[in-house]
Amino acid sequence: MTQTSTSPPDASTLATTTKAHTRTHRLKAWTQLLLRPLGVFIPVFILGTFITFLLRDISGLSPAYLQAGENATPELIAEIESSWGLDQPFLNQYFTWFTNLLSGDMGNSWYNGVSIAEQLWDRALITVSIALVALTIGLALGVLFGVLAAKYQGSPLDRAITAVTTVISAMPPFVVGILLISIFAIQLRWFPAAGYISADNGLGLWLWFAFLPALALSVDVISDVARQLRAGLVGVYQENYIVGARLRGYSPSRVFWVHGLRNGAGPTVALLGLKFPAVLGGSVVTEMVFGISGYGRFAADSAIRGDVPAVQGVLVISVVLVVVFNVIVNIILNRIAPAGQRGV
Repeated sequence: MTQTSTSPPDASTLATTTKAHTRTHRLKAWTQLLLRPLGVFIPVFILGTFITFLLRDISGLSPAYLQAGENATPELIAEIESSWGLDQPFLNQYFTWFTNLLSGDMGNSWYNGVSIAEQLWDRALITVSIALVALTIGLALGVLFGVLAAKYQGSPLDRAITAVTTVISAMPPFVVGILLISIFAIQLRWFPAAGYISADNGLGLWLWFAFLPALALSVDVISDVARQLRAGLVGVYQENYIVGARLRGYSPSRVFWVHGLRNGAGPTVALLGLKFPAVLGGSVVTEMVFGISGYGRFAADSAIRGDVPAVQGVLVISVVLVVVFNVIVNIILNRIAPAGQRGV
């Protein structure tokens, strides 16, 4: 009876197999990371649009009152509502609107008949750009204050930072905006008091106009990031692996950057996903204070006029922006702290 012997795989074959398994594992991990937020986004998006549409139906608002005034006859009201498809059953209206929405058509404004998508695009860019600057300022100053407070825990500096962050957390963005205008625009004349210029005219000029409103929106972010990071770092520095790293003779900078900050920053990064919607919400009042025709001001004006399709468009854009931002935060969180991987 003849026996066949098989030779063990060589090193190159093992290396190739290992790399293939690694790529497959990474692809699976990234797929799960992206699909998990989408699994939350789809039902939230459908439910949010449905509730928005239902509120319009309950409110009894009609384009007839915007176009024909309060003295419109019942016949004229019925004619106008029929032209907008409001004489159809509710579910038919919702299905038609939702189907158009998936193709990028948000409908037209009851107030002026202009496409809502066209009106929202430029305004959304203004608000998102200022919101991103606000988050950048909030993250930079919050990290600085949080690190200093944690490093000098219990010192006068720590108590001063805690007191300042507590005070500014209680100040609404519009109050901060008025103070910033009074000091830096009117008295010192360092920044413009109102208005906005797009980045097409130069990044420096754009940032000059965007800085004060972004700073007004960032105070709450600064406070929460600083306090969250301080708490995270203080907790991490009590862990055994930090004590072990110190005993092994690692430099304080390596202990902080490699072991401390990476493990203590996870909750702070996750916090940014919660602060982004708050920044968007604060833009409604802040844009009025600084005279900016952005997304928030458009939402407020549309709500006051009773322009329901415009308000629906604003809510849809809000949901999309918040979910996309949280997906980005989720990816960053997974990179710096894989154990903290989470969904939106």
